[in-house]
Amino acid sequence: MARPRGGTGTNQGAVRRHNLGTLLRHVHDAGEMSRADLTYRMGLNRSTIAGLVSELESLGLLEHASPAAPRGAGRPSAGVRIRDDGPYVVAVDLGVDQVVVAAVGLGGRIGVRAATALTQPSEAWHVGASVAGLVRRVVATSPAAAPLLGIGVAVPGLVRRSDGLVRHAPNLGWRDVSFGSIVLAALDLAVPIAVGNDADLGAWAEHRLGAAVDVADVVYLSGNVGVGAGVILGGRRLEGVAGYAGEVGHLCHDPAGTTCHCGSRGCWETVVGAPAIAEALCCPAEQVPRLGVMLDELSTAPRELRPIGVELGRGLASVVNVFNPSIVVLGGYFRPLFRLLGPEVTAGLAERSLRPARDAVRLAAPGLGTDSVLLGAAEAAMGPVFDDPVASLATAVTGAPDHLAG
Repeated sequence: MARPRGGTGTNQGAVRRHNLGTLLRHVHDAGEMSRADLTYRMGLNRSTIAGLVSELESLGLLEHASPAAPRGAGRPSAGVRIRDDGPYVVAVDLGVDQVVVAAVGLGGRIGVRAATALTQPSEAWHVGASVAGLVRRVVATSPAAAPLLGIGVAVPGLVRRSDGLVRHAPNLGWRDVSFGSIVLAALDLAVPIAVGNDADLGAWAEHRLGAAVDVADVVYLSGNVGVGAGVILGGRRLEGVAGYAGEVGHLCHDPAGTTCHCGSRGCWETVVGAPAIAEALCCPAEQVPRLGVMLDELSTAPRELRPIGVELGRGLASVVNVFNPSIVVLGGYFRPLFRLLGPEVTAGLAERSLRPARDAVRLAAPGLGTDSVLLGAAEAAMGPVFDDPVASLATAVTGAPDHLAG
């Protein structure tokens, strides 16, 4: 017997959901757009665009904006923008020494944020309780009528793509931790939660909103005690079969080097990781998590850091040779390190990279400053609303439940 086929109505509904999400994504990325630009970008007629905009406005996602100036002759085109009081997500940037939580609206607008220090070692349940407390604070000060779409969490470790399980976060001392479930249990709340690797999410945010907008081939190098990378090739995230791609800190840099905490010898992380930088600066071990702040406070590079700048460039050469990116965004403590040691980094890169690949790449600071990973976590949480705005809003939490508002 032949299987029943989906009706035209079903297909039309799927197409409309896709178009709603695509239009919302365009406005989210731009913040504000004219209907004429949306018509051009989506290849749909004006009446269809008008209908989609009207539905998104009725859902509380978009609002009318002042008419945009026309590209040529003719009347200005009506504009649309993200509503300031519309739905939001809670983004969590989990570091080794602190956790930052913020409400982030569509359009990447960061609202209320809260942070707390973490002591090491920290059990996952204890960190989950701290995160839950910060989430409550953020939700309690967000607009009461704004729907909470979900929570996004960035973790410095290997995160399984299929279910968000933290397989290994060495600098937190975690193995096989279902951190998303721990946070939701501490909140006693049922909302979608997305957990991802911090470097992967930082790369995605810089690609969508930061220094690598409209760049198809991107590497985001993250310095967060350890070293990792998020990679985007051809506009698509490179994740690997399980989601563990990008662990460039464990590329073999010097076979005769020191032993890495991973068990191998001479990993790149052993010469450019936070402990190596802190040792060069004669910083106490307990100051290692604050390395980025300390480097930000320096106006010139101490002589002891110059060899580390060269080693950073040499390791980047391997990354550039393998991935051939257009841009490498240096995040975490590499951002101030590159500011201080740009010539040394460039010299190390030139020493070991292939000339054609080197000629094609640009090294850059994050366009989102210190918020790349935080906004990447927000992007992960927002994913469902771009897939199906109607269904996403149906599962959103509107108004802070009593146990979250306190």
